[in-house]
Amino acid sequence: MADEERRPPGTSEEDPLLGSAGDASQQEGKPLYYNLIIVWGSVFSHDLMLFSAHPLLNSAAVLFFIQGILILQPTHTAKQKKHGTLTHAALNDIALLAAIAGLVIIEYNKIKDGNPHFESPHAILGILTYIMVLLQAIVGVTQYFTPGLYGGEEKAKALYKYHRVWGYVTLVVMLATLCAATQTTFGEKYLEMQLWAVVTASVIVLVGVVPRVRLSKFGWIAGK
Repeated sequence: MADEERRPPGTSEEDPLLGSAGDASQQEGKPLYYNLIIVWGSVFSHDLMLFSAHPLLNSAAVLFFIQGILILQPTHTAKQKKHGTLTHAALNDIALLAAIAGLVIIEYNKIKDGNPHFESPHAILGILTYIMVLLQAIVGVTQYFTPGLYGGEEKAKALYKYHRVWGYVTLVVMLATLCAATQTTFGEKYLEMQLWAVVTASVIVLVGVVPRVRLSKFGWIAGK
């Protein structure tokens, strides 16, 4: 009985795979990136071209952004938070570079072919996502590494909860952008991506992320 009491949440056969709200004790047999194979499978099942790198890079960026969130959610001690934050930053840096590369490719194609910019819902959501991610990256990096810009470490830490909220909002917009890609000419007619499949995958991603949220980290309830 004593061993069972000390067992971490989610490691017992009777515990939910994702644990209770905020437990962050995910025990699934497959990681969340399996949900994004839908995009890669659609791309590689057709002839590759330069434009093919756009969905590949951006879906990879989504994957790394999600992993950056997941790696930080379970942390609660000072040491865990430090290591988690550094890994979070590294994963987000990789994601940002992949996203920028994807943006460069799509813009190059549009300029080369003389196509209009930012007309489709996917394109509008896409540029909104890039802006949100860039702002999130700038604030996150400066808050942690240069807190003096905010008047000191304590004042910078007081803004962490807003950084977290903005991160989750950005994730939702990011997934909406991915879903909207299925309705573009390239996604719908060439890749033959199904909206329902990507929406389902996005919902599954949120189901994997949201239950791991620790409300205490937002400062809304007491806790670690």
